[in-house]
Amino acid sequence: MRVVIIGVGTYGDVAPYTGLGARLREAGHEVTIAAHEPYAKLVTEGGLEHLPLPGDPLTALTGSLSISAFKEYGEQLVEGLAGIAERDADLLLLGVAGAPGLHVAEAMGVPSMGVHLQPIEPTGDFPPVLSLFQRSLGRWGNRRAARLAFESPVAGPVLVGLSTKMRAGLGLPPTTPRTLYRRRESMRWPVFHGVSPLVVPRPADWRPGLEITGYWWPLRPRGWQPDPVLRDFLASGPAPAFVGFGSLAGARAEEYTELAVRALRRAGLRGVLQTGLRGRMSDDVLGVGDVPHDWLFPRVTAVAHHCGGGTTGAGVRAGVPAVAVPVMNDQPFWASRLMALGVAPAAIPFRRLTPARLAAALSAAVTDPAYRQRAQALSARVSAEDGAAPVVEAVNRL
Repeated sequence: MRVVIIGVGTYGDVAPYTGLGARLREAGHEVTIAAHEPYAKLVTEGGLEHLPLPGDPLTALTGSLSISAFKEYGEQLVEGLAGIAERDADLLLLGVAGAPGLHVAEAMGVPSMGVHLQPIEPTGDFPPVLSLFQRSLGRWGNRRAARLAFESPVAGPVLVGLSTKMRAGLGLPPTTPRTLYRRRESMRWPVFHGVSPLVVPRPADWRPGLEITGYWWPLRPRGWQPDPVLRDFLASGPAPAFVGFGSLAGARAEEYTELAVRALRRAGLRGVLQTGLRGRMSDDVLGVGDVPHDWLFPRVTAVAHHCGGGTTGAGVRAGVPAVAVPVMNDQPFWASRLMALGVAPAAIPFRRLTPARLAAALSAAVTDPAYRQRAQALSARVSAEDGAAPVVEAVNRL
């Protein structure tokens, strides 16, 4: 089958689909990943076809979260997604942010399935993952709030307007978010979640067709080798701590880097930083660019990160303690899971991050052996899972 995976977002929203796409290719399918231009190399180095999507998600995320920046990005994105309807494809696999692909699949007359990296389906087990609600609203309240995010035009008027425009451009009749959601539920639209059920147990109140499969591990770039400077740094002393703040780090690289260096010195730790600046900061701190987390994380003593879903999974797989520094969106949810699993001390919301707080959390993660013991036990079980297999089986059945 000709499969198009729609991976909208930044690096962490695209990388897991390279691993999933490779498994589908091994099963005999033709795989294309639609992603923004900055992540083309990530896709093609995995031997998969890249379909460029217009717009820059980082601009929308760093534009002070303004409605105008978000709307401009959304308009570009919708135009790019609508263009997929002109391709020859037999199946669309949609990430959370690629949900408008449902309209594209309808226009093409082909099936679609969800391949989500966040558990956004309504449940009483936890509050909506992609909302401002970070505390439980009770089982009924949690479910109701999550469902409103799907059904209510008030929840996202900009998105609803873009969806209406998109359907008109595709020659589809107008509809409402509530109608779309009810249609999706009545047909038990399948959604596979690329996260371990050990990290997020499948909610018992989910309907059939919603599955948590296990992680889809990103591919390493073909022929990748570690920079000799990084390799020599790792070998030159005790295992360092890793500190990284994800795709947004480049916006204030100098400030974030200085904060991390001061924290590492207070904690008496060596460090590898992914905070936007590269090169030697001192004898015991090295700044790096993109380095495969599956190679780097097992070589460090702790991982302090923004709690993006992919970075969270990589840390779990590596079996090292975490320090959770969530920034936005789904990141507080993943931070809460790391704490609940006992592999991280109390999270530090990014807006409250200081060198002293980061140093204290790093020291706790490194010196308390219980964090490492629990992390290693969890890693052994998660690494044994095959998260891609259920998706491949579902595609083969089509």
